[in-house]
Amino acid sequence: MATCGSPVLALASQDEDLLQRKPRPYIPSIWGDFFLKHQPGTPSQLLSMKERARSKQEEVRKILLDTAASSELVLKLKLVDTLQRIGVDYHYKKEIDELLRDVHGAQHEEAGFDDELYVVSLRFYLLRKHGYNVSSDVFVKFKDDQGNFASNDAKCLLALYDAANLRTRGEDILDNAVVFTRSRLQSMMKTLDPELAAEVGYTLDTPSYRRVQRLEARRYISLYEKKVTRNDTILEFAKLDYNILQALYCEELKALTVWWKGLQSQAYERFARDRVAEMHFWMLGVIHEPHQSYARIALTKCFKLVSLMDDLCDNYSTTEEYEIFITALERWDEQAAEKLPAYMKDLFIFILNTINDIMEDLKLQKNKHAEFVKELFIDTVKRYGAEKKWSDEHYVPAKISEHLQVSVGSSGCMHVANITFVLMGDVTTREAIEWALSFPEMIRAVCLVGRISNDIMSHEREQVSKHVASTVQTCMKEYGMTVHQAYEKLRALIDEAWMEIVQGCLCETQPMELLEKVVNVARVMDNMYKRDDAYTYPYSLKDTITSMYVNSV
Repeated sequence: MATCGSPVLALASQDEDLLQRKPRPYIPSIWGDFFLKHQPGTPSQLLSMKERARSKQEEVRKILLDTAASSELVLKLKLVDTLQRIGVDYHYKKEIDELLRDVHGAQHEEAGFDDELYVVSLRFYLLRKHGYNVSSDVFVKFKDDQGNFASNDAKCLLALYDAANLRTRGEDILDNAVVFTRSRLQSMMKTLDPELAAEVGYTLDTPSYRRVQRLEARRYISLYEKKVTRNDTILEFAKLDYNILQALYCEELKALTVWWKGLQSQAYERFARDRVAEMHFWMLGVIHEPHQSYARIALTKCFKLVSLMDDLCDNYSTTEEYEIFITALERWDEQAAEKLPAYMKDLFIFILNTINDIMEDLKLQKNKHAEFVKELFIDTVKRYGAEKKWSDEHYVPAKISEHLQVSVGSSGCMHVANITFVLMGDVTTREAIEWALSFPEMIRAVCLVGRISNDIMSHEREQVSKHVASTVQTCMKEYGMTVHQAYEKLRALIDEAWMEIVQGCLCETQPMELLEKVVNVARVMDNMYKRDDAYTYPYSLKDTITSMYVNSV
């Protein structure tokens, strides 16, 4: 018969305690094992597509080079914009960089176009997007005596709206342009033809600069196909390229599904979100290029585990258990699992094996920064601990600034960007990693976009259970606001954060190739929390994932 101190009784008591916990239930995975069997096409079809795509890729390159050699500024700008929106610009990075460098250098020689608001707006948009710090004074001449922009053309106003959303702090003319064009376009909506009205509505909701690149490619292929002025070679290449990448992404999801099935435990299903496909889409928004396939897989693994730790901390474990887990992670030793509660042991070993495998793979790739993956992973999950203490103490920070001192870091956005840096290989220096670790204004702004967007969409759901005080609650407390007033104030902070993101690209403290990934983190965070908490409520992402991974174009 067991005594009072028996490990058998202790284990029984622990099991009973776990059964009494009532974690917030989550919707089961929509996709399950779907991607283990799904293939967008046969191997022979894929081979045929790749062969034709190689031919079309060179035809499009000739179009680009011929256009770049011409004196037609409008054609140059429109072509670059088309290639970017339709999703094939990554094939022509060198050619596009050279073309825009020439456009920027010829700024005083294109006087014939200065009176065309559309051309000036598109030029400004493309140059700022690529890190050229062009002056917003180019728009002064378009203002009338009342200070409004003298145009009633929806396409011109749409281009101006997109350009003005690459504003930085203190650019009053661009602030005014955003307000004016939004108001004017909204008032014109009912008089526009349906397709243009839909484009206006979409742009007012998400300016071009803030869009997830692969989502925009899928959307724009359908729009471009309807244009009378389309170039059929560009259209065919874009479709082929999209379908080829789709097949690659599905192969990645197949490998990730197999990996995730390696962690089998009903306990995790009780308290955690099973979202492998959704997490892959999230990381695809950050780094989509085909040659970065390994980076996407590794990122998805890292942040699927981060997500599980977030749910563990927020929805199941006690503070003491979570702190024990963090201590074990800091030791980074399988023997540390002996001190963990039984339900945590398999997870701990799975995390160690996954991160160790990634680091070994990177070392085989001659990656000098492999160890940062472990450091950044541990730092991410440690940051949830500070928020858990707020939850335990029912503490609501008095000021947004106080809240953000903790919650900017726990957003995970710096960590996504920085692990992306590590995985990108030779383009990344140690200085770039340390730059991101220091939370400079640009990184902090991206974190703020992620944190506040998440909080706004999660606020109502979290009120029905124990939760960490969000920036919404703090905003209401600090300013005596209603919840909807708080939403508006916080959305204004998001707009200011985007100004800092643009400023970060114009300062070019790091290579543009890296800064672009930082911007991508903000873009995909904006998308994931645009109308819902799409990661928690996966049905709101179902159509998107279907178009990205299942339906070919």
